Amino acid sequence: MPAMANLISPFLTGFAASAALIAAIGAQNLFVLRQGLRYEHVSAIVLFCGCADALLIVAGVSGVGAFMAAIPHLTMLLSLAGAGFLGCYGILAFRRSLTGGRALIGAAGGVTLGRAIAATAGFTFLNPHVYLDTVLLLGAVGAAQPAPLRPLFMAGGASASFLWFSALGFGARLLKPVFARPGAWRIMDAFVGGTMLALAGTLVVHAIKPWLIAH
Repeated sequence: MPAMANLISPFLTGFAASAALIAAIGAQNLFVLRQGLRYEHVSAIVLFCGCADALLIVAGVSGVGAFMAAIPHLTMLLSLAGAGFLGCYGILAFRRSLTGGRALIGAAGGVTLGRAIAATAGFTFLNPHVYLDTVLLLGAVGAAQPAPLRPLFMAGGASASFLWFSALGFGARLLKPVFARPGAWRIMDAFVGGTMLALAGTLVVHAIKPWLIAH
C-alpha cells in the first residue's frame, strides 16, 4: 500500500496542478466552448488541445521552461503576437454579435477543419500564459518530483487537460436549448469579443511593461 500511495501521489499532484491552471476563463477555453456549441470539429479540437498541453507539460518538466525563462525577449514577442491574434478574433466576434445569422447552431457556412485547427493552434501557442503556466510553473513543480516519478506527474497533468477539454467541448451541447435562439449567440459573441480584446490589452501591457520600467 505505501508503494501504491507513492505512485498515486505524483499523478494526483500533476492532475490537480494542471486542472487549477486550465479551468480559468481564457481565449482557448472560450473557443473550445463555442465550437462545442456549434458541433464543429469538436473531437479534433479537443484532441489537439489535449495533445498540445501534454507536449508543453513534458517540455516544461524536461527543462525547456528553465531555458525559456532565460530569454525574456521571447515572452515579449509571444505577448505581442498573441495580442494581435486575440485582437483580430475579438473584432470578428463583435461583428458576429452585430450581424447574427450564421451563428446559429447547425447553420451552414461553418469553418473548415483546417481553419478550426489553425485557430486552435493560435489560441494555444500564441498565448504567452500557456508557457508561463504550463511550461514554467508546471515544469517547476514536475521537476521537483523524483526523476522516476516525473512520468506519473506528467500523465496526471495531461489527463486533467484531456478531461477538461472533453467536458468543455462535448458538454457544451447540453446548452443547446439556450443557444437555439439567435439572441443568445449575439450575447455569447459579444462576451467573447470583449474578453478577447481585454486579454489582448493585457498582453500588450505585459509586453511593454519591462520596457517602460527600463526607460
